[in-house]
Amino acid sequence: MVNIIWVALTIIGLVFAVINGRMAEVNEAIFQSANEAVTLCIGLISVLVFWLGMMRIAQEAGLLDKLAGLCRPFVKRLFPEVPADHPAMGYILSNMMANMFGLGNAATPLGIKAMEQLKQLNGGRDSASRSMITFLAINTSSITLIPTTVIAIRMKYDSASPTEIVGPTLVATILSAIGAIFIDRYFHYRRTKRGVK
Repeated sequence: MVNIIWVALTIIGLVFAVINGRMAEVNEAIFQSANEAVTLCIGLISVLVFWLGMMRIAQEAGLLDKLAGLCRPFVKRLFPEVPADHPAMGYILSNMMANMFGLGNAATPLGIKAMEQLKQLNGGRDSASRSMITFLAINTSSITLIPTTVIAIRMKYDSASPTEIVGPTLVATILSAIGAIFIDRYFHYRRTKRGVK
């Protein structure tokens, strides 16, 4: 559906550009945006490689395991249907750690693996289980301690203080995570009360 919307927006934009005689400006914007996108991506690689390397060092040093261990009791309460020793729990915790350090690109494959494991726990059904819904809500609104990608973008565009976003990001993501958990629990208990599984 989203692909159809994007194609429709593109076609409508091109039609209006032709009608208004502004195709030259559209062509210039397309090539300039493509150039900026490539430059931005290459600029982000260095920062992402640095933070992924730092995460690897933290993992090898056992820091991520300790942090995951601190979060495990809380996460276990959020996912009561997932056994503590199940691979899904490990992927969920790893995904949360990657999101905490603002590494969305590293968190995505871990999130996919977590969903695959949760689907297995759900008997392979296509309908989402309670744990899958909770994980999606938390993954979408995850707490971010260091917004690495945003800092990298701010550095790329010569921000005077690229790290000043850390405090507001932390507050905003804590509030969004709390909101997501409350909304998830509200709808879960509402469904339970109505007898829907």
